[in-house]
Amino acid sequence: MIKKYVGFFIPLLVMGLYACQQGSNRDAAKLFIVMQDGKFGYINKTGKLVIPAQFDGAWKFSEGFALVKLNDKWGFINEQGKTIINPQFDEAESFSEGLARVKTGTKNGYIDKTGKHVINPQFDEAEGFSEGLAKVKIGKKYGYIDKTGKLTINPQFDEAEGFTAGLARVSIDDRGGYIDKTGKYVWNPTQ
Repeated sequence: MIKKYVGFFIPLLVMGLYACQQGSNRDAAKLFIVMQDGKFGYINKTGKLVIPAQFDGAWKFSEGFALVKLNDKWGFINEQGKTIINPQFDEAESFSEGLARVKTGTKNGYIDKTGKHVINPQFDEAEGFSEGLAKVKIGKKYGYIDKTGKLTINPQFDEAEGFTAGLARVSIDDRGGYIDKTGKYVWNPTQ
């Protein structure tokens, strides 16, 4: 009976912690994305345009950088609008824990805030870091790497999510469960 309730409350706890974290990130926003004449730029809290609308795509600032698109390539600017990492990537994500996932061609890797690859492109799919680990896909399976690129949890899952509050939801054969950062199940896969 207790296991039944734990299975119900763990996902609610994880979702609640994630929502709180996302809410605090929104409150810290200094610049906001706007669209003007088909291009993206940024305004401050008073509505003043502080970074001219010049980008083909734009994301919110994270760790002092915003992901922007020019001529079908993604790069990064700082809060003054200065290009810090030239648009050169086919895909990218915002910085998370000091690294950003980038894709060139068909493989994903990670760069630091200078634009240097710290984990070479080698993954079929990848996501940003959360609690020191990032979900990656090699072939048809998902696993997790650390910030050096070392596999810490071998690819074995059909689906996987990032870590929140020390747990990640994973699934094998349409059965979902939760693992800790060592890859040990804290809730065995169920349907």
